[in-house]
Amino acid sequence: MINKHLTLGCINTLKIDRITDPGLFLVSEDEKDVLLPNQYVTKEMHVGDEVDVFLYTDSEDRIVATTEKPVAMLGEYGFFKIVDVTNFGAFVHWGLQKDLFVPKTHQKGPFKAGERKILYVNYDEKTHRLIGSERLTQHLKFHTNTYKINDVVSALVMAKTPMGWKCIVDNRFEGMLFHNEIFEEIKVGQTKQAYVKPIRIDGKLDLSLQPVGGKKSDIGEEKILRMLKENKGMLPYNYKSDAEDIKNVFALSKKVYKSTLTALINADKIEVKDNGIYLKK
Repeated sequence: MINKHLTLGCINTLKIDRITDPGLFLVSEDEKDVLLPNQYVTKEMHVGDEVDVFLYTDSEDRIVATTEKPVAMLGEYGFFKIVDVTNFGAFVHWGLQKDLFVPKTHQKGPFKAGERKILYVNYDEKTHRLIGSERLTQHLKFHTNTYKINDVVSALVMAKTPMGWKCIVDNRFEGMLFHNEIFEEIKVGQTKQAYVKPIRIDGKLDLSLQPVGGKKSDIGEEKILRMLKENKGMLPYNYKSDAEDIKNVFALSKKVYKSTLTALINADKIEVKDNGIYLKK
C-alpha cells in the first residue's frame, strides 16, 4: 500500500511517477514527490510500479529517496562508527551515502574518529533534519504488559555495569543480562536474541540468553551436537579443557559442559578421547 504522506526517516512505499535525467520521481498518495537518484534505479523499475525506499535529507536539506538501508531508522538505536569530528559536532557512518550528524549538544563525551557509539536516531525540530543522539535512556520506556515470560526479544548491548549488561530491548525498553548467567563473550554494540525472564512489577526487564525454565543440559546437548556437525564431527576439547575456553567456545559453564558430555556419551551420540570430542555415526 502506498504511503499517504512522505515520511522522513522511515521506509516508504511509493509509486514511480515519472522518469527524468537525474532519476525517478516517486509519489505518495497525497501526490507529494521525491527523487530516487539514478544510482539507485534498476532496470526492473517502471512507471506505475511501487518501490520501498528510505527517505532522508541530502546535503542541501532536500528530501531524497534511497534503496539503501541505514544502520538505524528514526526512533531506533544503532551502533555507529565515527568518521569525522568537528567543533560543532561529529559525523557517523549511517550505511547511506550521506553520514549522520551528531550535534555537540547531543554528545555525552568526546567523540573520536574510528570509535563506535550507540546512538538514537532523532528528528531535530529546529533544523528539520535527522540527527544522532547519545541521549539514550530518555527515549526508553517501562514496559506495561508488553511481554510475558520467555518472549523472544532483540537486545542491543548498551553498557556494562557491576550487575551485568544493560540492553536496549526492541528499540523501546531497557533490559538487563546478568553476569552470572552469561557464558559467552559480550560486547557493547552487539545485538543478541534474548528471552524475557519473570516479569518485574517495576516495569524493568530481566533477560536471559537461554529460554527460561529450559534444562541447561538439553541446551548444551543441542549446541555441542550442532557444533560437531559443523566441524566434521570433531572438536578439540574434553573433560580436562580449561573452563575459560569452554565458556568462550560453548557459552557454557564447566559444570554444565561436563554433565552435557556425560549425557551425550550415555545416549551413545559422542565419544570423548584425549584429543577431543567425536560424533558417533
